[in-house]
Amino acid sequence: MTVLDSRPESAGEPGGSPSADSADALLTESGVSMAPLDDLGEGRGPFWLDEWLVAHAADVLAWRRHIHANPELARREYGTTELVMSLLRSAGLAPKVLPGGTGVVCDIGSGTTCVALRADMDALPLTEATGLPYASTVDGVAHACGHDLHTTVLLAAGMALATAPELPGRVRLVFQPAEEVMPGGALDAIDAGVLDGVDRIFGLHCDPRLPVGQVGMRVGPLTSAADLIELRLTSPGGHTSRPHLTADLVHALGTVITSLPALLSRRVDPRSGTVLVWGAVHAGEAANAVPQQGVLRGTLRTADHETWKSLEPLVASSIQSLLAPTGVGYDLNYRRGVPPVVSEEESTALMRAGVEAALGDEATTGTEQSSGGEDFGWYLEHVPGAFARLGVWSGEGSMRDLHQPTFELDERALLTGIRVMVHTALAALA
Repeated sequence: MTVLDSRPESAGEPGGSPSADSADALLTESGVSMAPLDDLGEGRGPFWLDEWLVAHAADVLAWRRHIHANPELARREYGTTELVMSLLRSAGLAPKVLPGGTGVVCDIGSGTTCVALRADMDALPLTEATGLPYASTVDGVAHACGHDLHTTVLLAAGMALATAPELPGRVRLVFQPAEEVMPGGALDAIDAGVLDGVDRIFGLHCDPRLPVGQVGMRVGPLTSAADLIELRLTSPGGHTSRPHLTADLVHALGTVITSLPALLSRRVDPRSGTVLVWGAVHAGEAANAVPQQGVLRGTLRTADHETWKSLEPLVASSIQSLLAPTGVGYDLNYRRGVPPVVSEEESTALMRAGVEAALGDEATTGTEQSSGGEDFGWYLEHVPGAFARLGVWSGEGSMRDLHQPTFELDERALLTGIRVMVHTALAALA
């Protein structure tokens, strides 16, 4: 197996092999000039997994750095898809590209029982500011959410599972595009049939608040539903000295900005964790002119699945009531995003067993429900499953949060993630 250069043309001659004295250069299988990763689950088996990780830990590191250096936005993950397809084929597997041209699905083993493992592939429209030698080479695009690790972990887990002498069923690998856009690429994957015949599904997400070697889990909701609201207002416009002769659009915007969150706080159960926050507002240019157009955008999040179902009509009726006295016209674009990720009890117990088999009894820890959205929730609308948070903090220095240009992770989490995915699949199949 060939180890990829994670920094194309960054060492040695352009387009050629990197120089052997470069501390971060990744060579072919004849030599790797990087320090080996510590395997926190070393020796915990099964034997074929231990053997695979010893033989290919350097490859795993190279794959992650290559993906990190070459990030791709939602539904444009062509290079990442090609890499995944090529490596899975090299392991004797038969992967398939999803109908949209990006994303991969691949089955390992045989039998009627089928467990799915999912990873997301897309990057964010951010400029990386880590200064790492394998930082993004694409202007304005970066893996600042750890999807490069997610993809690499699932890829390696699948290739390791392919070496197992026997599996008590099938494991389906789902490499999903477009997690970072609403309503999420999970819907495309589901439409393509990735859940057909699947009994349970499992996934991991990086968590920079947890140290490497720990995995955060909980039964029930782990993330929140997240919807987008865009409200466009129209007015005849006019002079600010005569607001009574027109419809005061800015005043109407202000009414919605302050009153809609307050109304929702009285119309929705406060235990649901529902919160509306505006992120963008624009209207007019001149101080003495009533503008003819204005726009307001924000996100509405809730931790409760039943509340999520009721929010769209509630928002629509509330806005209508608030704007009726103002005389402005409006157009509401309410875009439902993703449902909460709700880990099912039995699936969570199976995943916990997998984590403990992979890393030890002290590896699991509790975790809070987040207000963030995650389209893994769509899979759980169809089949039971569980989602967990994979510790990626080194334990030293500051915790650099997700979706920040300075986000970094401890690469030892690659091996812990692989072990967790493999053992979770084995526990669920057993």
